[in-house]
Amino acid sequence: MKQSKNEAVFQDEVLTRFELFKSLFLTLPFQRVKDTGTLLPFFAKQCEKGVDQHLTPDEIIKSFFDQHEEFSSEEQRIDLLFRFVQYIERQVVLFDAIEDSSFQMVGRGDDENVLGALIKNAEGNGDMRRKIVSKLKDFSVRLVLTAHPTQFYPGPVLGIINDLIDAIKTNDIHSIHLLLQQLGKTPFINKNKPTPVDEAASLAWFLENVFYKVASEIQSFIDDELDVDTEEVKQLIELGFWPGGDRDGNPNVSVESTKKVAALLRTILFRCYYRDFRIVRRRITFRGVEEYMENLQTLFYDNSFNPVENPKDETDNIITNLKAIKNVLEEYHNGLFVEIVDDLLRKVMTFGCFFTTLDIRQDSRILREATAYLIQQNQEATGVPLNYLELSEVDKQKVLKFKELDLTVPEDADPLTKDTSGVIKLLKEIQRSGSERAAQRFIISNCQQASDILGLRQLFLWSGWKKEALTIDFVPLFETVDDLTRAADVMKTLYSNKEYKAHLKLRGNKQTIMLGYSDSTKDGGYLMANWSIYRAKIELTAISREYDVDLVFFDGRGGPPARGGGKTQRFYASMGKEIANDHIQLTIQGQTISSQYGSLDTARFNIEQLLHAGIISDLKQRVGDTLTKHQQEIIDKLAELSHHKFMDLRTNKLFLPYLETMSPLKALSSINISSRPVKRNSGRELRLEDLRAISFVTSWSQLKQNIPGFYGVGTALQWAEKNNLWKDVQQLYVSSGFFQTLIDNCMMSMTKSNFDITAYMKEDKVYGEFWKNLYAEYQITKEYLLKLSGTSKLMENYPVDRESILAREGIVLPLLVIQHYAIRALNSDKLDEAQREDYSKLIARTIFGVINAGRNVA
Repeated sequence: MKQSKNEAVFQDEVLTRFELFKSLFLTLPFQRVKDTGTLLPFFAKQCEKGVDQHLTPDEIIKSFFDQHEEFSSEEQRIDLLFRFVQYIERQVVLFDAIEDSSFQMVGRGDDENVLGALIKNAEGNGDMRRKIVSKLKDFSVRLVLTAHPTQFYPGPVLGIINDLIDAIKTNDIHSIHLLLQQLGKTPFINKNKPTPVDEAASLAWFLENVFYKVASEIQSFIDDELDVDTEEVKQLIELGFWPGGDRDGNPNVSVESTKKVAALLRTILFRCYYRDFRIVRRRITFRGVEEYMENLQTLFYDNSFNPVENPKDETDNIITNLKAIKNVLEEYHNGLFVEIVDDLLRKVMTFGCFFTTLDIRQDSRILREATAYLIQQNQEATGVPLNYLELSEVDKQKVLKFKELDLTVPEDADPLTKDTSGVIKLLKEIQRSGSERAAQRFIISNCQQASDILGLRQLFLWSGWKKEALTIDFVPLFETVDDLTRAADVMKTLYSNKEYKAHLKLRGNKQTIMLGYSDSTKDGGYLMANWSIYRAKIELTAISREYDVDLVFFDGRGGPPARGGGKTQRFYASMGKEIANDHIQLTIQGQTISSQYGSLDTARFNIEQLLHAGIISDLKQRVGDTLTKHQQEIIDKLAELSHHKFMDLRTNKLFLPYLETMSPLKALSSINISSRPVKRNSGRELRLEDLRAISFVTSWSQLKQNIPGFYGVGTALQWAEKNNLWKDVQQLYVSSGFFQTLIDNCMMSMTKSNFDITAYMKEDKVYGEFWKNLYAEYQITKEYLLKLSGTSKLMENYPVDRESILAREGIVLPLLVIQHYAIRALNSDKLDEAQREDYSKLIARTIFGVINAGRNVA
């Protein structure tokens, strides 16, 4: 009953209001906007009919222009298509704002699991309350914002969206009208490719306008409801940051950009503090606080508007003054306005002088080269053989002596080696200005062996760091299926290493391990990737517990289910006792940042869901969440069959050409959405292993085929039925939260697929059979997912989410038809240079709208 009620509310509050407010678009300040607004519904209808009839994009668009002969020239037609794109982009923003404004009224299918309900239940249950408080003392959720190229709304547009949300909540038609006009004049795209510092400034909008407020509110709620002291549960919500620090495959990240980003984060934080402090100063005008107020005024103002080159960490100083003010209020002024001091105090305890931990990430191959270079240049001082890279893994570990040196890299060294050395030295400065928490992690991508981590530790010790003051966590990233199978052995070797054991002891015996969902999906398919990670977590937990190491999993998740997204909180709530789950850490990427954390309401909801998931997995573990040996064997077999099916597709000679020819993959490299290239080794011909997972998944999502999110699952489930294991699989779906979420997220991927849009491809002489193969697996998977879930349509158990997805898919259908029309035109070789440029721009603009509408499609 609850779900059907929510669905009705969604219909009234979102879909109906969207139709009503769309009329305001006719006043948008676009050239010939009335014509565009009048013609777009006709064009959209033509697209719907054409797609239903499996017409080609050329046929759909030709039939539209045949009915509108006033657009007779190619130039006029392209101009109108551009205006349609521009118009639809703004419709997507309006839909976002309406949906977000109705968030609290509409709710979600798993609303009953929110944090508030759990804490309320603990009010009359002393034992449960004690358990929750005990859990929270050593529990945290860390959200790490990454600079992946799918965050398309620039800061000004995000600001308009938030103002629109507020105006829509109060039905302020005048403000809505003005804001839509502002939206019409505000550019959606960058004229120039952003730098890493630009990306950091863009994402800092969320830190300043959302996370700064929400983190404090949630912490305050928990403190008050559970009656605990802020300092007792002081770091519940943590933030991480990759722009400016993530150099893996991004040639534009440098020591200078890392330094600028660290300074930028600090300055923005102090401006937040200063705004709050002005409220404190305006209210607390009593005697006894003058000295402390002046101290804070100077601290906050200078660090906000007159930052120095190498500032120091002022956290303790700020806290001391705020506590002194609080004491005066409580002792002499009846605690008047103490709550606003508490609020600022809580924020300072959470964010210190750094705001968010700046992670450094680099590929293991580059780190190895840097190690080899320093050995060659300083062989006698290091005492390591010149042929270090050629040694066996065992010998590499033997020859690393972990000497403390302060080696310099000359100017003529390889740029990446210079950068590695430079950023290792820079980390000391960043920690001096913002404490250890400002930058304490170095992530090793493509980590394959223990010497990758040990070698990086040695690089730090050769760069002026001392063993007893090495305040850095070395985080291996295991991301391919093969890497995941070796992960436990790698960590066992590290835990057994005398030097690394000493380092871990210095770090509180806590080890963070990052697991990558995106590359593993590209590498092995949806089912194998998720199962490989789950199995690796079990093995890594067992090894860590054996060596008494406190293990923290850091999940590299993208937006869509194909990259580890979807209903992520349900994954964390379903971790069995075999998997360490004391801390939840995950990346938030691309447009998922704005869709899930772009407004105060959505951010609060999603953070509370993750906090709840971590608590509930510890407090109320379901028996079925710890898989039996038989259940593991079944999933093993399903994953293996799915993997074979996916690998048969991947090794098909048409696989990459199909993506390059039929999807907008080529266009992704030309649009100004990110400072990083769409593939590694950008100077050579495209190879699948070089293609970034985000570009890989985005291309499939633009085709509305979402192959990485389901391909092979149907074949595996069909095998289970034919081999008398169907009842076991059904039992798994009912009892295992992990398996159920895996299947439900797969359904989300398929709901966002629409093979009717590309049905014309089945007639293609080159790719027709290839398309039919993709569609056949889609059909099989759909059949078995419905059978397994006992439903008649995909995502039937999540009606609100389903309605939202279908509404968004309807809005962007014309964009997809235009995009495929432009791709086919470029493939025809009948265009002159100017026309090719026009069609390329058209493709780029449609990519923006489709991804923004999908919210978690890339």
